Amino acid sequence: MKLSLRGEYALRALLVLGLNHTQPVLRIQTISQQQNIPKRFLEQILNDLKSAGVVESKRGVAGGYRLARPPEDISLATVIRHIEGALAPVSCVSERFYEKCSCPDEAKCAIRSVMKQVRDAIVKLVEKLTVADLCERARKLQEIHAGPVDFMI
Repeated sequence: MKLSLRGEYALRALLVLGLNHTQPVLRIQTISQQQNIPKRFLEQILNDLKSAGVVESKRGVAGGYRLARPPEDISLATVIRHIEGALAPVSCVSERFYEKCSCPDEAKCAIRSVMKQVRDAIVKLVEKLTVADLCERARKLQEIHAGPVDFMI
């Protein structure tokens, strides 16, 4: 699995929406500025996430986006699969996007066997992690890196 810029931006937008999930909606401009995502690209990504049922929108002057479900109900696997496709590093081990590989015998292919283990580890992790987990991690990292303020006079 390789996360494209589109996938990274989708997760970053969901992070902002997750951190603000108690708000009625967030404007695209707000998300764009907080995460330094080009507004037009963000609009496309949010529309894509809307079609997946991950976010919902409200039109009009007071419009914007919000999560369609609680952040703990949105797995990272769901988002990544929708945006990127397969979680597998090679298509011949993908369960949902399988494509035959060029090796002579898949059953005897050591590379395929290793890549299947990699896929299983990735799937196990991202199926378990949610937008809420991502938000919690962001909060903890903010606390760690905030540190004490050092004043010099």
